[in-house]
Amino acid sequence: MEKNAIAQRIRAFRKLKGFTQNELADRLDVSIAILGSIERGTRKPDPKIIRKISDALGIEPEELMAASGSSTRHSS
Repeated sequence: MEKNAIAQRIRAFRKLKGFTQNELADRLDVSIAILGSIERGTRKPDPKIIRKISDALGIEPEELMAASGSSTRHSS
């Protein structure tokens, strides 16, 4: 479940920052299939890709990893 929470946070931050999957995949120098599987939670992101994603989105890696703590969500 923790893996899916991280996947959801990656997708949420990507959308918040206005990136399509294609744009973010290009910035990360990975295929859209890899990014898609990370966002679906079927592929576990390693620390290196977590760092690249956080750099591309202009956030701290801890913001993506915060999913392992308690989750507070607001409905939108």
